[in-house]
Amino acid sequence: MSDLDVSVRVEGPRGPLFTCRRFFAIIKNMKIGIDARFFGPVGKGLGRYVERLVENLEKLDSQNEYIIFLRKENWDYYTPKVSNFKKVLADYPWYSLKEQIMMPWRIWREKLDLVHFPHFNIPVFCPVKFVATIHDLILLQFPTPRATTLGPLLYKLKYLAYRIVIGLGLRRAKKIITVSDCTKKELVKFFKINPEKVEVTYEACDGVEYGQLKMPEKKHLAKFGITKPYLLYVGNAYPHKNLEGLIKIFPRLNLDCQLVLVGREDYFYKRMKRELWGTEIYKNIIFTDFVSEAVLADLYRNARVYVFPSFVEGFGLPGLEAMSYGLPLVASNSSCLPEIYGDAAVYFDPKDEQEMIEKIKFVWNDQTTRQNLMKLGLEQVKKYSWQNLAEKTLQIYKNVEKK
Repeated sequence: MSDLDVSVRVEGPRGPLFTCRRFFAIIKNMKIGIDARFFGPVGKGLGRYVERLVENLEKLDSQNEYIIFLRKENWDYYTPKVSNFKKVLADYPWYSLKEQIMMPWRIWREKLDLVHFPHFNIPVFCPVKFVATIHDLILLQFPTPRATTLGPLLYKLKYLAYRIVIGLGLRRAKKIITVSDCTKKELVKFFKINPEKVEVTYEACDGVEYGQLKMPEKKHLAKFGITKPYLLYVGNAYPHKNLEGLIKIFPRLNLDCQLVLVGREDYFYKRMKRELWGTEIYKNIIFTDFVSEAVLADLYRNARVYVFPSFVEGFGLPGLEAMSYGLPLVASNSSCLPEIYGDAAVYFDPKDEQEMIEKIKFVWNDQTTRQNLMKLGLEQVKKYSWQNLAEKTLQIYKNVEKK
């Protein structure tokens, strides 16, 4: 806020009668930076969060100026639709020393009032006020060398660097955003943060059909070799996702079905395929690699049950997407998933193999339960909206600037 000094002079027939000085408060527009180097498909779930946030801020805010930082690999994914949004190249690798050195310089050069970092990789020497979004604390809650391609020593150094960077960032942040109350509680517990410093802004899902479900098309199934009814999972194959546990119990389901795993073929999927190669179970597991949104929609529509076996999650977006297509959900009862899915899922303990088997088989075989979950799921997804997330985030920006 700043004051505009205005003098009002009132003239009489023999000269000035009086002079009145008034101060009018005017609102200063902000120049806000968003670290969108994860923007789009390159950033997976985080990329979608950044993309939808920026898209909705464009619709909501015509006053403040926005600088959207991108890398070369996602530069063409974003084209500003309004004049107060501008994209700027910041081609610094994530989690790198270059990022720590160059991002503060780039931020200073743009003369920003505020920056939003949508992930924990916050530059230690950020020169302006900032807001940070922490989606999860998986590296703290589920540390394992199997989650990295690094050797044990380098992994320990990476873990230590993570603790230092996120700890410093959280202490310096003017406001911290999480995407679930569960993650907020974990942040407060691990880092002894004042709960009032943390705001929850729930994510949402794309492609929501809200009860007007399209008829499923099977044209995409044949190219993947899908010939039977199938269980579906969408996401990466990091160890905390517990796909190894799902694959282990899959033969014990004794169902005439296939297991379809949708996710870009990275190091972790390749490792999983190598470990399964030549086994009897391999012929009934379908690895699709990355698929387009249209193909993914048909995979959701044609599946019989969606399974989400994670040990730890920050929000659990694929489960909501499954609900939006009328797909019954069987999910882990860990971390934030019961908070996000409510009564619209059947839950199991991800560490209890027998319980996982029983709950999946129950939903697969019970048509009444599947129909009930379909109705509950379509109502559950209506509670979440990208516009609501953007509105709350914009209010956070404004509140931080006032301080």
